[in-house]
Amino acid sequence: MSEQAVIDAQPREPRGKGGARALRRDGRTPAIVYGGDGEPLCVSLDHNMLERELNRRGFFARLYDLKIGDDTVRVLARDVQVDPVTDAPIHIDFIRYVAGATMAVSVEVLFVGQEESEGLKRGGVLNIVRHEVELVCPIEAIPEHIVADVAGREIGDSIHISDIDLPEGVTPAITDRDFTVATIAAPTIIVEPVEEEEGEEGDEEVDGEEGAEEDAEAAPADDGEES
Repeated sequence: MSEQAVIDAQPREPRGKGGARALRRDGRTPAIVYGGDGEPLCVSLDHNMLERELNRRGFFARLYDLKIGDDTVRVLARDVQVDPVTDAPIHIDFIRYVAGATMAVSVEVLFVGQEESEGLKRGGVLNIVRHEVELVCPIEAIPEHIVADVAGREIGDSIHISDIDLPEGVTPAITDRDFTVATIAAPTIIVEPVEEEEGEEGDEEVDGEEGAEEDAEAAPADDGEES
């Protein structure tokens, strides 16, 4: 189940890029709340608090209560824009909680049982195809993560979405195939190139050239006269 937390927010006027830059200089991050029956709400969040929440596992699967003055709005994070240089959050989108609604959410996959995987014991490598899986979930029951168990898996085995137990009411967003989440790959063997010993082939060529030069010096010079 997704965890619920409280975030203090302040209302803001949508004043374009200049207003957003001013907020960031003051240590706040612009945000917007949309969806449901209400009008979009423009708010700002404390930048340091937002970064702490972003660094917690399952940020996009966690319901939040935004406290905006005397009002509280329950929301779910949908998108975070980051600075292309620093990766710091510069804007965040929230969607309103609507009871009974379902929505597609990217949920982290945790891999367990590595110690009991025969393939990994024999030197195989856990090749993770999907670190996250998009799931369609009731908004009240969004899992913080799902668990893929690789215990007993051999080299060459694949873990598909059908091998993972999903919470009740939760289904994969991709429905047309049983997609792969991870595989147990064979170990990679690197063969070092064999280097030829220095001087062998080169020395033979040099010896031949030197012998030809010595023969040329030892031969009598032809002065063009007949004997």
